[in-house]
Amino acid sequence: VQLQASGGGQVPVGGSLRLSCLASGGYFDSAVVGWYRQTPGREREMVAVIASAIIQYSDSVRGRFKISTDRTGNTLYLEMNDLKPEDTGVYYCNRYPPSLALTWGQGTLVTVSS
Repeated sequence: VQLQASGGGQVPVGGSLRLSCLASGGYFDSAVVGWYRQTPGREREMVAVIASAIIQYSDSVRGRFKISTDRTGNTLYLEMNDLKPEDTGVYYCNRYPPSLALTWGQGTLVTVSS
């Protein structure tokens, strides 16, 4: 499986970014999928997940981030608004829940500067 996350960058506090994740081989088909982020010294945490019409967000991003997929379901998006310094980290996409069997891509780095 290949998971290609992109769209990260450096933005000021209050800025916005839109992340994209392309999954190969129908990896997202019929699966609960989501975005995760990892910051130095902390474990990877779930940010948002989506399965058909069911969407969940972590408390820290609810109301600021929006997860979506394209019509085919092979591309996952994360629209991030009102970014804060604590949103800084490497963002990954994958199935949910994050079992040990999952393979992770490179992720995309988001840096929010104050």
